[in-house]
Amino acid sequence: MQEIPLFKSALLAGFPELCFAMSTRYGGVSPAPLGMNLSFNVGDDPENVRRNRSLFFDAVGVVPERVVYAGQIHSDIVQEAQSPGKLESCDALTTNQRDLYLAISVADCIPIFLYDPVGKCVAAVHSGWKGTEKGIVAKAIHEMTTRYGSKAGELYAVIGPGAGGCCYEVGEEVARKFPDEIVDRSGPGRPRLDLKRRNRDLLIESGVKSSSIETSADCTIVRMDRYHSFRRDGKVSGRMLGVIGLRPLP
Repeated sequence: MQEIPLFKSALLAGFPELCFAMSTRYGGVSPAPLGMNLSFNVGDDPENVRRNRSLFFDAVGVVPERVVYAGQIHSDIVQEAQSPGKLESCDALTTNQRDLYLAISVADCIPIFLYDPVGKCVAAVHSGWKGTEKGIVAKAIHEMTTRYGSKAGELYAVIGPGAGGCCYEVGEEVARKFPDEIVDRSGPGRPRLDLKRRNRDLLIESGVKSSSIETSADCTIVRMDRYHSFRRDGKVSGRMLGVIGLRPLP
């Protein structure tokens, strides 16, 4: 079987009951530069996308029919997933159901994954600049504490590959929405935002321990060798999927 390159978490690797992985741009059947494109919305042949998803989920050990997708509208809306399918009007999903896997699509926006090993629940968060500015990850934590009795201090969080502060340029009108410490105006171009740092700060402000947060250093814009990036490649960019869920009891 062809090996599918994946992004995995050292922090979450110690929980065998947990399924977590993100795809990269490689290992798929779509023509270059799409490769391992997992989105039906970028002009790729739908049959290629179906095959790519099958390859990815096989590599992760997930039955595709048990996946639920966030619609992703660049909001701060968090929805609870209780069955497979798609929840259109949200950018974050939570569940305490076993054998139900939460999926978000990314190609520069910041993917964040939360796990409560005590309360046995998970969340997947898609956080672009709009979601970050609105504090969507903090709202996902609030939903976990409200719905499942989670305690923020017991959560584990992974901030996956996304656009880095080295490269994520925005207009001044966007930069002004964020704390100065995550905005770099030192270069000749437009201001650059460190959305990973801002989301890490939001996690800590919500009560997550810093030792329980893993942040990928990979910038999707820089790492052409590994990740899709809409900022870098525009209309010819594919999309990656990140998935998290609790496996069935043995």
